[in-house]
Amino acid sequence: MKEVVFATNNRHKFEEISAMLKGAPVRLIPFWDYPDAPELKEEGVTYAENAVHKALTAARFTGQWALGDDTGLEVDALNGRPGLYSARFAGEGVTFADNRRKLLRLMESVPTVKRTATFRTVLALVSPSGETHVVEGVLSGRIADKEQGTGGFGYDALFYLPKLGKTYAEISTEEKNRISHRARAAQKMRELLPALIDA
Repeated sequence: MKEVVFATNNRHKFEEISAMLKGAPVRLIPFWDYPDAPELKEEGVTYAENAVHKALTAARFTGQWALGDDTGLEVDALNGRPGLYSARFAGEGVTFADNRRKLLRLMESVPTVKRTATFRTVLALVSPSGETHVVEGVLSGRIADKEQGTGGFGYDALFYLPKLGKTYAEISTEEKNRISHRARAAQKMRELLPALIDA
């Protein structure tokens, strides 16, 4: 089984992607396991650029294939914000709760029909030589008018799924790992992994 470095400092993402890739012919290693690992910067203008840059940084540092991701919440009423800046929507060094509070404040006067939103994840698998493969997963929903549920992380308590009548934070981890934007990207990556890693 090949080891693939996951270029992230987000333990929640690491746990989710590890669960989603269970059974694939790889074992994910967190980048934070490597002493003196360089900073993973997000300076691109697209999710793909950020995901590829992080994966390439990890691949070159470790000499192994690496997986990078970038995820954003795109709210239609806010012209696609927070998008690339979802993790730092309320500023640098903020908490998930800070970001949710800002989003709710900006959405206070927006009616339900106009609270549509999309979660988008891009995963990039990169070799030390720079060979790159990129996949994307998206899921549409809407922004709830208050936090609902205690599970998940990030914006999960605000991302409402009309078909289920629940937010991400109200469904089980197992269900989220089957239907989420990240799960959709991970499934596409699962289909690529055997041929790429064994090549």
